[in-house]
Amino acid sequence: MTFPYRLIATDLDGTLLRSDESVSPRTRDALAAATEAGAAHIVVTGRAVPWTRHILDDLGYQGLAVCGQGAQVYHAGEHRLLTSVTLDRQLAGVALAKIEAEVGPLYLAASRDGLDGEVLVGPGYALTGALPSTPFTDASDLWTAPLNKIYIQHPDLTDDELAEAARRAAGGFVTVAMAGEGIVELLPLGLSKATGLSLAARRLGMKAADTIAFGDMPNDLPMFAWAARGVAMANAHEELKAVADEVTASNEEDGIAVVLERLLG
Repeated sequence: MTFPYRLIATDLDGTLLRSDESVSPRTRDALAAATEAGAAHIVVTGRAVPWTRHILDDLGYQGLAVCGQGAQVYHAGEHRLLTSVTLDRQLAGVALAKIEAEVGPLYLAASRDGLDGEVLVGPGYALTGALPSTPFTDASDLWTAPLNKIYIQHPDLTDDELAEAARRAAGGFVTVAMAGEGIVELLPLGLSKATGLSLAARRLGMKAADTIAFGDMPNDLPMFAWAARGVAMANAHEELKAVADEVTASNEEDGIAVVLERLLG
């Protein structure tokens, strides 16, 4: 049995994971069959390592994972961080000031660097899911240790409106990514899932031409632009569907498995 791609890159939330954070038996089997046929599977997620590790361990995943929106390349089998890019805190402070000057006060959270980096959550910030976090009240606490990213929310604007306003105000200082409902992020300038994926692929001796990528949100756009083929889930953001080579079933309906089974013939 042959498989036309050497690398399968999958986002986690809304893509590989169902809403209960599980991976269906059908999708596990399809990925196992593809890897048996010679392909490598790589997880490419916006989540930083501390929020990803338990999922990879549960999957029995031993390979590389790209975490933190491309900031971290993590070796799951060895529980080791191979590369990590941090946010310039001075630039991030300027970016936040510029965004708040345009849209008013923001609710903030931030992801600290490292294998055990905490997620700091400020007043008013609504965290999705039951992921571990540390509350803060004084904004100066944000800047006391290296960060991978800052999360922003606004009391009135939609995610799309906030991301657009943030790009307008601070696009020259940080990369703005929209990674899910209520998840607008400020990242190191120029960083994306594509930069992290290309680094990880190079370590595996793979290229963009070898890669099929699956995703559901605008933060997957750079990964789709990099990979030979981009497959959007049925539940994907319209912006991603517009550039996808194909739209598959939703994450709840084994969309990844549907495509892999077809390609395995």
